[in-house]
Amino acid sequence: MVNVPHIHARVYNYEPLTQLKNVRANYYGKYIALRGTVVRVSNIKPLCTKMAFLCAACGEVQGFSLPDGKYNLPTKCPVPTCRGRSFTALRSSPLTVTMDWQSIKIQELMSDDQREAGRIPRTIECELVHDLVDSCVPGDTVTITGVVKVSNAEEGSRNKNDKCMFLLYIEANSVSNSKGQKTKTSEDGCKHGVLMEFSLKDLYAIQEIQAEENLFKLIVNSLCPVIFGHELVKAGLALALFGGSQKYADDKNRIPIRGDPHVLIVGDPGLGKSQMLQAVCNVAPRGVYVCGNTTTTSGLTVTLSKDSSSGDFALEAGALVLGDQGICGIDEFDKMGNQHQALLEAMEQQSISLAKAGVVCSLPARTSIVAAANPVGGHYNKARTVSENLKMGSALLSRFDLVFILLDTPNEDHDHLLSEHVIAIRAGKQRTVSSATIARINSQDSNTSVLEVVSDKPLSERLKVVPGETIDLIPHQLLRKYIGYARQYVYPRLSTEAAQILQDFYLELRKQSQRLNSSPITTRQLESLIRLTEARARLELREEATKEDAEDIVEVMKYSMLGTYSDEFGNLDFERSQHGSGMSNRSTAKRFISALNNIAERTYNNLFQFQQLRQIAKELNIQVADFENFIGSLNDQGYLLKKGPKVYQLQTM
Repeated sequence: MVNVPHIHARVYNYEPLTQLKNVRANYYGKYIALRGTVVRVSNIKPLCTKMAFLCAACGEVQGFSLPDGKYNLPTKCPVPTCRGRSFTALRSSPLTVTMDWQSIKIQELMSDDQREAGRIPRTIECELVHDLVDSCVPGDTVTITGVVKVSNAEEGSRNKNDKCMFLLYIEANSVSNSKGQKTKTSEDGCKHGVLMEFSLKDLYAIQEIQAEENLFKLIVNSLCPVIFGHELVKAGLALALFGGSQKYADDKNRIPIRGDPHVLIVGDPGLGKSQMLQAVCNVAPRGVYVCGNTTTTSGLTVTLSKDSSSGDFALEAGALVLGDQGICGIDEFDKMGNQHQALLEAMEQQSISLAKAGVVCSLPARTSIVAAANPVGGHYNKARTVSENLKMGSALLSRFDLVFILLDTPNEDHDHLLSEHVIAIRAGKQRTVSSATIARINSQDSNTSVLEVVSDKPLSERLKVVPGETIDLIPHQLLRKYIGYARQYVYPRLSTEAAQILQDFYLELRKQSQRLNSSPITTRQLESLIRLTEARARLELREEATKEDAEDIVEVMKYSMLGTYSDEFGNLDFERSQHGSGMSNRSTAKRFISALNNIAERTYNNLFQFQQLRQIAKELNIQVADFENFIGSLNDQGYLLKKGPKVYQLQTM
């Protein structure tokens, strides 16, 4: 027998794509094409397609083909005179033919237009053979074409009453992987992200968007047009969508420095945090949205599950792995319980390592994490510091590039505009600002006309939509293409002037942060500034980040720290954690507690009546606006413990 090489014909771009929910019994034996996400991949095993059998009676060896790898014995011996019926399998004979075989599980893509309520996403098994083996990993989006076949359901598991039950699976003919070319690395050491296809029409549209004169404002306002205001928060989210460029420290062992910014939005209820998060996940070329209170640690990272049929272990990708090279939005970030530590590694090392049941591996998770959280107790308490409001460890907090704190403060003009915006959206008409509002605004800033554009205005003013101005917003599908194009082809570098501005700002921050125990300023903050400046240049498809970009980023960063450190005049003042009563001055509290400690050590009694506390404060000359509040905040922070009515116990530190 001459060994002829076998040629496998692979069919690509087969139309039409079949929805996974339509694959039922009537598709049996048909050739179809499916699109979906790979959720699990089994090990590669050899599958025998032809086996040599030895006849026990006469010693004749025959090759017997096993269709679909189902094992069965031949019925008769090929020698006419021999009537032998017992055969032995020869696994090492040259007539035995084996091939590589692997099974993968495909889950349907959950796009919003096809999602059905109350359904678990459907999955289907696919079998890959020969050269298709190892063509995808969990988290890839693939298009598979192949023939629908059936296999017997596992005997003894379900069919107690002798039902003949079959399971559909697909015998794959071709696998086209949208992330298959992602291993190509350009000369400058930057890895290309998920490759998108762009038609000529798309490229013209991208060119037109890039030619807009006020592009940053246009993109920020297109991001989530339903939410009014919060321009700088949206600016931070837009920068997270574009992301900086990933670099490698040195080519020898290729330690990557992450290019994906992480953003945390903390604020009072009802300010539209979740909607902004949903909008970001929808616009991102690859976005995963999860909610913190229904998420488990393994659902975020990776699960090791045992295959029922073969008994080997398989990895199932969680949200962070599925969002690789995209965005993962985590809502209700404060309700996550103890899952925060699952994020620590993914946020800085951009990979998830796993050691469980003898499997030690590490999976890539190059994801930007955008999180939204409520402060402890529902409302932001200005009497406490930021870290007390967030109840988050500094390890996690320092990994976020931008932390926005949104406060719900009543403001007549803003409320007026906001209510008109909401009513206009509900009524379904284009938002027009009534003439009364314009008159009010003109009377307020009578010295500058509304239409006058001043270049040295702060960024927050430049991004605002002036009343009476109409903006032609970019539709989401187009914005997604634009972001994908920017992430794929634009890798900006810092100019020297920009680097100088960032360095000065960082050194200033470090100098001021030494005086207060608030959210930490580390080298990560300098890296954040660099990343965001690159993202700002990438947003306009430029190869170099200029001085103006750096100034914009410094302003966004200042705003992100504004909730943390600023006083009434907008100066960054790290001495006070927040104005208002309570712990307005850390030193008074510390003085008071140390005095109480001294008294307790002298008298061997750590219980104090409220009157005693007031007396001690008077002796120490501690001026507090509201003494009860002051004691209450000490009680909240665990310095004092309320033992009964007006009785407090000192918790010695």
